[in-house]
Amino acid sequence: MPSRADVPSQLPTIEVLRRSLESAQYTSAAFAAACAERGVARSTGGTGSCLDNAAAEAFWSTLKRELGRCWWPTRAAARGAVFDYLAFYNRRRRHSALGYRTPHEALLAHHDAAPAAAAA
Repeated sequence: MPSRADVPSQLPTIEVLRRSLESAQYTSAAFAAACAERGVARSTGGTGSCLDNAAAEAFWSTLKRELGRCWWPTRAAARGAVFDYLAFYNRRRRHSALGYRTPHEALLAHHDAAPAAAAA
């Protein structure tokens, strides 16, 4: 990581999404201070936050649990299996976070509610 002397102090303020590959480094107080000095918005939650990216992590965990022990003879066969799983996941698998609706049902309800909210 470059030292502070290597980084200009007056950088333009931009929004940056950064995936924390080394989360301890990117949630450190020194990194937070460096980002704040330069107007960079960090995309991670607070240190130890279990809610940071929870929905995506839950999806990947479920996918690995439900398909992770399978073996496919080709990459195309694996892609087909993941596609089939996504069709099931979005159209038939109910989710407690969505009020025991499927993601497709929740999306339809959202789109139905949007015009009503805009008219109000």
